[in-house]
Amino acid sequence: FWDFLILFFCLPVVIFNEITKKRLLGDVSCRILPFMEVSSLGVTTFSLCALGIDRFHAATSPQASARPIEQCQSIIAKLAVIWVGSMTLSVPEILLWQLAQDTSPVSGIVTEYCTMKPSSNLPESVYSLVLTYQNARMWWYFGCYFCLPILFTVSCQLVTRRISGAEKKTECRGTKHSQCESHLNCTIIGLTIIYGLCTTPENVCNIVVAYMSPDMSKQTLDLLNLINQFFLFFKCSVTPVLLLCLCRPLGQAFMDCCCCCCEGCNPDTASSEGSADSKLKTEMSSSIFFDKPRESPPPLLALGTPC
Repeated sequence: FWDFLILFFCLPVVIFNEITKKRLLGDVSCRILPFMEVSSLGVTTFSLCALGIDRFHAATSPQASARPIEQCQSIIAKLAVIWVGSMTLSVPEILLWQLAQDTSPVSGIVTEYCTMKPSSNLPESVYSLVLTYQNARMWWYFGCYFCLPILFTVSCQLVTRRISGAEKKTECRGTKHSQCESHLNCTIIGLTIIYGLCTTPENVCNIVVAYMSPDMSKQTLDLLNLINQFFLFFKCSVTPVLLLCLCRPLGQAFMDCCCCCCEGCNPDTASSEGSADSKLKTEMSSSIFFDKPRESPPPLLALGTPC
């Protein structure tokens, strides 16, 4: 959902700015866009950490094959902590950026751009904090939004694989459960790889700009900033698709919703039976995928299926 917000709000503003050389919404966009982009990095970072912890708990649970589904209230609470924490850590971006104007010496056209400069109208204590954040911003980016999710995911995966390997030697676990655990681990690894590849250019550019900015022209800096935003939009576009492809129950549910919208409100009998079968398969795969305990076999005959 946050990736959708980035594509829906930030992408049009960036395209408008590149075409017209004017900032859409003026100073507001200079403050809101960096805030949303940094919040997106925080949401992805802490979500990957939470998923790594969940996989670790699944591997170390004494009854992993019968682990109940987590309550909706607990999931919402974790999402709220992730979102609120990410947005709180991104608040300095609102105070750090402001709108500036530059006149071209050749054409005389006035162009608007965003510059990283705290406002002098801020209180002295707030101004000093924002200035400290600006000086440490590069390493904060690199440590929190790049190293943390990658190291956390790699560590959790190594520990999970070690525990799972030790358990397989002592007891034989269910084939379906092992396959579901493998799908979940592959999903997390795939999301981490995409995130790492898309954030690497931004961290490299930040380090280059921090140490070589006096020797670089404004056009080069603008080009590097545009490349960073392109990789951010690419990540926001690829992540949902990758999640739907790797997470089979979620992808199947998404396809069922699309098929229902295409078929209309009055499907025929065959399509109704097909949708019932697909719904049953989705429920079965979801229960397996999320380690839902099954005390008795599903009532297949009650639905009138050939099985």
